[in-house]
Amino acid sequence: MMEAVEPATAYEELEPAIELHGISKSFRLYHDVNYTLKERIINWRKRGYDLFWALRDIDLVVPKGRTLSIIGPNGSGKSTLLRLMTRIMSPNTGTITTHGSIAALLELGAGFHPDLTGRENIYLNGSVLGFRRRDLEVLLPEIVEFSELGPFIDNQVKNYSSGMYVRLGFSIAINLNPDILLIDEVLAVGDEAFQTKCLNRLSKMQQEGKTIVLVTHNTDIAAAFSNRVLWLEKGRMKMLGDPKEVADAYRVAMRVSPVGSEFGTREASITSLDIIDGEGKPSMEFRTGDAMTLRVGYEAKRRIEDPVFGFGIYNQMGLMVYGTNTRLRGINIPFIEGKGRVDFHTPALPMLDGRYHVSAAIHTRDEMTNYHWMDKMYYFDVTSPGEDAGFLIMDCRIDIIDQ
Repeated sequence: MMEAVEPATAYEELEPAIELHGISKSFRLYHDVNYTLKERIINWRKRGYDLFWALRDIDLVVPKGRTLSIIGPNGSGKSTLLRLMTRIMSPNTGTITTHGSIAALLELGAGFHPDLTGRENIYLNGSVLGFRRRDLEVLLPEIVEFSELGPFIDNQVKNYSSGMYVRLGFSIAINLNPDILLIDEVLAVGDEAFQTKCLNRLSKMQQEGKTIVLVTHNTDIAAAFSNRVLWLEKGRMKMLGDPKEVADAYRVAMRVSPVGSEFGTREASITSLDIIDGEGKPSMEFRTGDAMTLRVGYEAKRRIEDPVFGFGIYNQMGLMVYGTNTRLRGINIPFIEGKGRVDFHTPALPMLDGRYHVSAAIHTRDEMTNYHWMDKMYYFDVTSPGEDAGFLIMDCRIDIIDQ
C-alpha cells in the first residue's frame, strides 16, 4: 500500500486530474409529502421547503497519479462530493474540471439495469463510458475472472447479493482502465478476501499512475493507502493534509465507547474487567511499549471444574490483533468457586496508533460451553511516538551499503 507522504507544496505543484473551485451543493427538504394527484393539486401553492447545504465552499485539487481518501461522519457530504466529480450531479455554485477518463463505483446497484444479466450489464456500463462492443469482448474474460462470479455472470443482477454487486461493479471499473477511479464506501460490503484483492489491485493502479479518490469510514485504510486525506464535517472541509495526521485527529474527534455484546450460561460470570497501566492505575490511554494488565474479576455460582479464562484484542476493523487464554498458555485451573480474579500482564504493548477493543471470556476447555463471554465491551487507545505503519511495532535495523 501507498505510504509515502509528499509535502503540501510539492503536492499542489503537480499536474491536476480533478479541480474543484468554490463548490457548494444544496438540496430541498420539503415540509409535506403529497402522495396522491389530488393532494398535489390542492397543496401545490402551500408546499414549503428548506434548503439543506450538503457542501459549502469546497476548494480541492487532486493531482494526477495521486490518491485522496475522503473521511467524515454520515451526512458530512462525502458521497455528494464524489457524485459531483462524476458529473451525476451539478453544483449550485463553483466549477469542476476533470482531466482524463473516469470510472466510478458508487452505491450498490448504481449503473446496473436489474433485469439484465451481469454479462449484459458489463456491455451497458462499457458503452456508457464510450467503449465499443468488440473492445469489451476482449476485456470480458478478465472482468469475469476478477469478479469470481463464474456461472452467475449470466443471471439477472436483481438476483445478486450485495457482495456480488460489489464484485461486478469493481471488476468493471478497474478493468476499463480509467485515468481516474472514484470509489464510494461500497468496498466495505465485500468479504475480507475480496477486499484484500481489491486493495492489492488499487495498489497496482497507483503504481501505474492512476488517480484514485476513495470515500471510506475506515481511517486505517485512509491513512495507509493515500497520499492525502480530506476530512469533511457538515459539508465543509475540516482538515486536508498528511494522512496520518488527519486520520489521528479524526479518530480523536469521533471517539465513542464501543457497543459490544455478552452471552453465556452465567454459571460463572465476569463481574469486572479493569485495564491497568504500569503504575497499577486504571487507564484507557497507553503508548506503544507501555505495560498493561487486564484484570478480570469473576464469580462462580457453583463449583466449576477446569475453566479457561481468556481475552482478545481487536482493531477498529474487528480483526483480532492478539488473543490468548489459560489453556493456550499451559495453565490449568482445577476449579473455581465463589469470587476471584485473573490478571493478564503484558510487559510492553506492541500495538501502534489506534483504538483497540477488548473481549474477555470464561469457557470450558473444549470451548463447547461459554460461561460468560463479553465481546468487545471495553477499549483502550494507543499512541505511537514513531512513524511506523500498520498495527504492530517491530525492531528493524536499516543498513545502507555502497556497492
